[in-house]
Amino acid sequence: MKRAMNRSYRENAGRGSKRRRLALIAGVVMMMLVLQACGNQAGSGGSGPAGGSAGSDTAEAAGSGTGSQAPAVLNFGYIGSNKLNVPGGAEGWGLYKGIIQEELKKYGITEVKLTGFPNGPDQTESLISGRLDFGSLGDTPAIIAYASGAKTRLIAQTSAHTVGYLIGKKDGPKTVQDLQGKTIAIQKGSFMHRYVAGLLKQEGVTGYKLVHMLIPDATAALARGDVDATTNNGVAALKQLEQGYTHLDDASAHPDLLGSSATVVSEEYLAKFPDFPKVWNAAREKALADLKQHEEEYYEFLAEIGDTTPELAKQVNPISDIKDTAFTGEGTKLLEGTKNFLVEEKLAKQDFNISDWQLR
Repeated sequence: MKRAMNRSYRENAGRGSKRRRLALIAGVVMMMLVLQACGNQAGSGGSGPAGGSAGSDTAEAAGSGTGSQAPAVLNFGYIGSNKLNVPGGAEGWGLYKGIIQEELKKYGITEVKLTGFPNGPDQTESLISGRLDFGSLGDTPAIIAYASGAKTRLIAQTSAHTVGYLIGKKDGPKTVQDLQGKTIAIQKGSFMHRYVAGLLKQEGVTGYKLVHMLIPDATAALARGDVDATTNNGVAALKQLEQGYTHLDDASAHPDLLGSSATVVSEEYLAKFPDFPKVWNAAREKALADLKQHEEEYYEFLAEIGDTTPELAKQVNPISDIKDTAFTGEGTKLLEGTKNFLVEEKLAKQDFNISDWQLR
């Protein structure tokens, strides 16, 4: 009896000891898991734009209240090339003065990489391929790309008064009607292509030949007499007219043929940072407000990037042309007309609703 009681006591003691060892092991495991979780949280970069674990290319929005995340580098394309590597308009001013960068840093974007392009179709290719996240370009190439299946969304139309010029060679055509059967240099797929095609249709001119040339090549071809006319815009167009080339027409006389700007973003980037349209437009509007407080300095800035004078810059790109909001009724109407023309002329592959493309 006594031996049985001793054996039972030893068995109970053994089971108790085993339970205590298991409990101790479980406690140690739980402590390790807690410490690991704390370590992961500390390394996740919640301290602001400069934070982030090693190798991470995203940073959580700081102070935005949205919890939205953005890749640390933003790739932006624009039309043109200049020594400052910035576009004009409120976007260019904001980037030049650092206003936009400061706003974007609140959302984890620590660097804006800018790339200038000679025309819209080239920029669109980079956007489709993923080399760009978003870009600002003419409405015509943006519409043509979307109608061809490009996965983009329109987030702003910051200007709706871009004037295209039709310029004839010296001792060549004197009127639009004189272009019957002549050769005209255009940048295929650009807003100036749409302007010239629309103008010639309105004027009943036929039998002409359109040849694709970038503006520098077209300018040289016009000087040699290889083409009868060419398209141009801005300061470059005014310089040609000052040199004695013939002013055949410009879009200011045809409000329905004016060009507009289009800011488009890839759907791939939107998937990473859905709040981008709201963030970008707010930053641009802040830059515009500052620009209006420094008008003379702004025109000096335009003169520097356009290699011209502040007076010419003011004539070609007045601040009044810059829209205060992302979209206006006037701008949307112009987009609709441009899209309808491109579809009718089979320059755009398929029709679509502008409202489906816009992201308000």
